[in-house]
Amino acid sequence: MEINLEKVQALCERVIGKKYSSMERMGGLTNYTYHVAVEDGKEYVVRLPGEGTEALINRSEEKISTKLACDLDLDAECLYFGEDGSKVTAYIPDAVTMSADSLKEELHIRQIAEIFQRLHTSGVNTGVAFDVFDMAAAYENIITEKEVPMYKDYPEVKRAVMKIKREIDQICRISIVPCHNDGLCENWVTQGKTGRMYLIDWEYAGMNDAMWDLADVSIEASYDQLLDTVLLKEYLGREPEDLDWKHFLAAKIYVDFLWTLWAKTRVPYDGQSMEDWAAERYDRLKKNTAKYQTI
Repeated sequence: MEINLEKVQALCERVIGKKYSSMERMGGLTNYTYHVAVEDGKEYVVRLPGEGTEALINRSEEKISTKLACDLDLDAECLYFGEDGSKVTAYIPDAVTMSADSLKEELHIRQIAEIFQRLHTSGVNTGVAFDVFDMAAAYENIITEKEVPMYKDYPEVKRAVMKIKREIDQICRISIVPCHNDGLCENWVTQGKTGRMYLIDWEYAGMNDAMWDLADVSIEASYDQLLDTVLLKEYLGREPEDLDWKHFLAAKIYVDFLWTLWAKTRVPYDGQSMEDWAAERYDRLKKNTAKYQTI
């Protein structure tokens, strides 16, 4: 912890020109993030990259996506972005970090849909690829190298997922657009309980199927069929059709497929908590794969 505090202080002096007067650790799965205030009362967020993240995240690509988010006014102002992934941003005043419960409120679902619309229709090609299945293969290699035990039925489950992908690629019109790709509840922040919404943390952002972002939020906030309908209707600007629902469910399957593997790569660093997180994802993946076969 002392090393982190020294790094936070150094970044404050380098970027802000002042030492921090108060500091509080914030949440996050893999990075060290701090809410700091300086002597004049201004507040900032300082992020330091977590151990092992250099094997998973291309920081120069994250910087590109972060700049786009700021250009589109989707995230707080970024004051500094280091080559190692250290970052200093403006603090969102009266910030309220979203939870699964708060993201179920219709106001926030509308805000989510509007943010994704702005991002997905920006017309920008960031040049940053988020190829789910290329990334999955890379994670598989890390799992093998780190000798992390995998599920016995994984080969069978993977074959089922790839079969679904082949079908979806044939029957759906897929738009490859800038996506956030990591819709954790904690990555949504509002200014006050009913103020504007921000989407933060662009580590995994890149060009992807737009439906991924919608499916990811639905999973993270534990939406039911009714809330999924609200989300899709707000985003599409119309009633979702049968093909939309099939595409949406497939995207949910892809989300859990990739993040199960990601969590397994984190087991050597974070232990049982990531094993449990992976197991939860893997179980839902199999249930949704079975559900897909009934459509």
